[in-house]
Amino acid sequence: MEATQLGKLWGISVGPGDPELLTIKATRLLKTCPVVAFPAGRKGQPGMAERIVSGWLNPSQIQLPLYFPYVQAEDQLQAAWNAAAGTVWSYLAQGQDVVFATEGDASLYSTFTYLAQALQQTHPNVVIQTVPGVCSPLAAAAVLGKPLASLAQRLTILPALYTTEDLETAIERSDVVVLLKVASVYQGVWQILHKHQLLQHSSVIVQATQPEQQIYQGLEAYADLVLPYFSLLIIRCSKEIRLG
Repeated sequence: MEATQLGKLWGISVGPGDPELLTIKATRLLKTCPVVAFPAGRKGQPGMAERIVSGWLNPSQIQLPLYFPYVQAEDQLQAAWNAAAGTVWSYLAQGQDVVFATEGDASLYSTFTYLAQALQQTHPNVVIQTVPGVCSPLAAAAVLGKPLASLAQRLTILPALYTTEDLETAIERSDVVVLLKVASVYQGVWQILHKHQLLQHSSVIVQATQPEQQIYQGLEAYADLVLPYFSLLIIRCSKEIRLG
């Protein structure tokens, strides 16, 4: 009896929110793959990736929400990644391709990375491919109408979890610093920017490219902003960039 050929897992980068920022390749795969997975939303609501791709899906496709908790406990995270990998494997083992839609770019601080690693650990023969897309720092720069970096400028991107020392070092060594998902640490970051006289050279972009998009520039008057999860901050550290 001939063995069933395994399906392929695709990590589809669906961008920061605007569905028109999907690549042609991403839309083709979203329309043709039999199984479309994405991070499950919260409180019965669709998650961001699901909302972005919904217009490209059809009723014949299996839509597969996967649960990933917003926690730092490594054991809980690993259990969730393993469970998601097991669910995806049940379709791949039947020869069905699966696309996993992830907001932003699948290679930049993405949930897809952990799903792929968990799947490879248990099934090393699985084929996994990534489709690149628009990440939030690039989307935010476009929204501001300014280049993120040019010529010899040094760019540093920090995730949501970093220490005060990490940020101080980044400011000292970089021309531009991007802080992803800054909401949970904003007040502390504001104090550091105040200390370095960088408030007027910093911008917060909330839900870039989405209908709810908001921009805060020159942060002197915004010490107590209450921000949603998908918010980032761009700091222009060097004098040359500030004058440019």
